[in-house]
This record gives sequence, C-alpha cells and structure tokens, in this order.
Amino acid sequence: MSESNTSDFINPSTFILLGIPGLETAHVWISIPFAAMYTIAVLGNFTILFIVKREPSLHEPMYYFLCMLAITDIVLSTSILPKTLSIFWFSSREIDFNACLTQLFFIHCFFVMESGICVAMAFDRYVAICHPLRHSTILTNPVVAKMGLGVVLRSSMLVLPCVLLVRRWPYCRTNIIPHTHCEHMAVVKLACGNTQISSYYGLFVMFCVMGLDVFFIAVSYTQILRSIFSLPTKDARLKTFGTCGSHIGVILAFYIPGLVSSLMHRFGQNMPLHFHILIANMYLLVPPTLNPIIYGVRTKQIRGRILRLLGHKGMKVLS
Repeated sequence: MSESNTSDFINPSTFILLGIPGLETAHVWISIPFAAMYTIAVLGNFTILFIVKREPSLHEPMYYFLCMLAITDIVLSTSILPKTLSIFWFSSREIDFNACLTQLFFIHCFFVMESGICVAMAFDRYVAICHPLRHSTILTNPVVAKMGLGVVLRSSMLVLPCVLLVRRWPYCRTNIIPHTHCEHMAVVKLACGNTQISSYYGLFVMFCVMGLDVFFIAVSYTQILRSIFSLPTKDARLKTFGTCGSHIGVILAFYIPGLVSSLMHRFGQNMPLHFHILIANMYLLVPPTLNPIIYGVRTKQIRGRILRLLGHKGMKVLS
C-alpha cells in the first residue's frame, strides 16, 4: 500500500461494510428471511411487553425478567438489521466511524445483557421451585430492579473497554469491513500494530459470558432437577418441570447459535467467509425471533391472553 493510501486510513471517517462477500448477487434473496425474522422479533417482543403491561396477574418476577429480555431482543436486532437491510436493498455500505463504534457497543453490550437476563431467570426458577414459600419475599420488586440494574451495569462495564480499545488503534490497512455489521474482531483486524490486547480482552469477555453464566445456569438447574425428581408423583414432576420449559427453550436458542459461531470462528478457518458471516448473523437474530414464540406457545398465561386479544379483535371485525 502506498504511503498516501496508508495515511488516509490512520483515522478513517467512515468504514465500508461489504455485507456478505461472495454472495453479493444473492443479497436481495437473503434479505427476505432476514427481514421476516426482524419483523417477527419486533412484533413478537412488543406483543409480550403489551400483554405483560395490560395483565395485572402477570406482574411478577418471571414476567418482569421476560420484559427485560424482550427489550434486549428488540434493541439487539435493531442494532444490526436496519443497516444490514440497507446494504442488501440499497447498497448503502458506508458507516461513520463513530456510528460503527456505537453499533459495536450496542451489539455486544446487549448480547452480554441477554446472557445475564438468562442467569436471572434461572435464579427466579430456582427460587420458585426449590423455595416456593419464600419466592415472594426473596424476589421482591426492589430486588428484581436491582438485578436488572446489575445486568445492565455488568454488560456496560465489560463491553465499554472493547470500544475504547478499538477507538485508540490507528487504522492503516483499509477501511473495508467484510461483514454486515461492525463486529468487534472484524474491526480490530483492520487496525495496525499489536492488537493482541483487544483479542485477549474479547476472549475474557466471552469467558465471563459463556463460561460463568452457563455455569451459574447449570448450577441452578441441577438444584431444580434434584427438587423436581424428589416430588412424589409423575404428574407433579411433569407440571413443575413444565414451568421451566419456556426458559430452557430460551437458553438453548441463545447459547447454541452463539457456541456454534464461537467454535467456527476458532476452528473453522477453512470454511468460506460468507458462511462465517451468515452464522454470525444467525446467533444475533435467532434468539430475538424465537424468544417471543417460545413464551407465546409454552406459557399458558401469555398464550391465553394472546388468544383472547385475537378473539376480541375477530369479534369486532365480524360485528
């Protein structure tokens, strides 16, 4: 690279997002499932928020955490999809440097936040099943609010150093990012000099999220399963385990795509770049899309409220 070109990228004013390199001709077709998933995620999670707000019987810790999850899913999907779809539909590939860092912060912060909410929901299920008589005294509204605040603060404090490190690196290679969004390592790879601290810190954050959070969830569900299997009848065991079904589905929908993407990033170097990018998008899009469906189908109170709402609107149309 010539000296003049090198100096142009030391402090780039904009980055260029390529979308999915190698699949440019299929961008419009790829946008269809992406747009459908985004629509389901936004409408589904807003429906959850609306129903919990309108139904007094749902004003309890489990549904407060569900509302936190819904807000997180809306912000997480909105952090990537509008820009991704503008690349696919309008070839709008430029993104301002500061806007790129803002997107990077929101994506990773709300991803970490969602993991923290999964831990909080696992703790809620643990208290509800293992200590049912003390559930209302342990998980009071102030305690739930403090847990939510703790999740937000933890996410912000873990992710903010990533953004500050990315901001201080000089960029002398190129301003082209072969991705649909400003993913942390995709941006770091464009920087000059020794950026190992960013890589190591990214791994540390991944360990804190995937490692510690999964450990705490596993401990909670070990205690839950022990309590369930100690119940006297099969019907009681199935009924109690059914109250955890939605949360287990959310955990699987969140951690499995993330784990697959992480393993591919570490060990799938021989796989095509476009496959890596598609998987990276899936682990951010799948949870926000599936979570409202899982809770809408498996949670009787929410399912019943949705059916009543649809039935009420249907009667108005017929009348």
